[in-house]
Amino acid sequence: MSSDDAHPAAGEDRSRPKIDFDRHSTAYRTDFEEITRDLHGRCPVAWTDRHGGYWLASGNQEVFDLARRADLLSNDNDVKGERKGYFGITIPHRPRDEVSTRGGFLEMDPPEQRHYRQALNPYLSPAAVARWQPVMDEITRACIDERIETGTIDFVDDLANIVPAVMTMALLGLPLRDWEVFCEPAHATVYTKPDSPEMAQVIDGLIQSYLLITEHIGRIRAEPRPGLIDALVNADINGSRPTDQDITESVMLLIGGGFDTTTALTAHSLEWLSENPGERERLSRERDALLDSATEEFLRYFTPAVGDGRTIAADCEVAGTRFKEGERLWLSWAMANRDARVFADPDTVRLDRTGNRHASFGLGIHRCIGSNFARKSFKTMLTHVLDRVPDYTCVPEGTVHYDTTGLINGMKHLPATFTPGRRLGPGLDETIDALQRVCDKQRLGEPVTGNRSAARPGR
Repeated sequence: MSSDDAHPAAGEDRSRPKIDFDRHSTAYRTDFEEITRDLHGRCPVAWTDRHGGYWLASGNQEVFDLARRADLLSNDNDVKGERKGYFGITIPHRPRDEVSTRGGFLEMDPPEQRHYRQALNPYLSPAAVARWQPVMDEITRACIDERIETGTIDFVDDLANIVPAVMTMALLGLPLRDWEVFCEPAHATVYTKPDSPEMAQVIDGLIQSYLLITEHIGRIRAEPRPGLIDALVNADINGSRPTDQDITESVMLLIGGGFDTTTALTAHSLEWLSENPGERERLSRERDALLDSATEEFLRYFTPAVGDGRTIAADCEVAGTRFKEGERLWLSWAMANRDARVFADPDTVRLDRTGNRHASFGLGIHRCIGSNFARKSFKTMLTHVLDRVPDYTCVPEGTVHYDTTGLINGMKHLPATFTPGRRLGPGLDETIDALQRVCDKQRLGEPVTGNRSAARPGR
């Protein structure tokens, strides 16, 4: 990354800070801390010509000030050219002739966006999520049981991919075994560079996922079953019901958000605890006091979803910068979380950090709707690992980070070894089948407003 401030193009605003920055590059991942410190020190809001040109907001206060201005920023992805032609939250965006869908309610503006969230909130509140704890415990137990006798595990493939995926299927009201169908396409979407040759294959996988979801929506319309899909089918959106396409797009959003972010957070946290065994022992020993603060600190430090794009919806000046309508903006949650003006010693993990007002779930009206579920899933997996494989050691030679962290700061593989232990119950497939029966019989997919009882996996 370099500054081009001294060489503005002809006719360009000479007061506009300009950088050469590509968040999809390998250097962005490997040199993240150095790049972030440089931007915070020189230009917490700056312009880059990469990917068609966009603003990058990296400073904590600047990101906060901008993200909360829904009156000036738009998430709209106007794929049919019916409004202002904005391109949603993705930078770079795909050409209009290659895309005819949008990213669910995350690529909508109020009031439409608000109606979707209102329909889903009763399923994702802290009380609603708490009901699922016995199911989370059981699927996590089964994942570890599959590997406990061998003394080896890949924390991504064997645990962190599976638990969030199965739980997302349960929330949606989809067959739990379908997690395998959706898992790899969801991950490949975020670890594949936009301009790579593999992207075409990734898009094919997404299309297949899209078609399968549409089929399930048709079945749930015909034979209702509780879950987020049923909530969307019956949602009141500006006085009408959403179309199958609207529902499918929102389900794809929920799958992407439910799968990859929690997987990424869990993998990075387990790797860090392996590299810092003293802190791992401390966290396990003092978990009653430290688990909540450690979770927030891992969220801050590893920031799974690194940022979101916006479109400037009106000429304005915010955070000391002048913006023009139609310009693109990237809000970097990850960089905002490393701002030394807000976080003391920001590049160090402090398990007992207090006042941790990180931006890892976003800010403003588009803040992650599944944050309660993500925290609960992460804590469940972490505590099971600490209890059952407390002496694990990750294997650096087999560890594989995402090729690009432009969207998600994730990992493909995180192998580890540990002292073998004993199984506590049935295997993964048998457990998933049993939990499917529990979900169906106890109607766990109903909103907490209609069903407050906790899951009872043994029944």
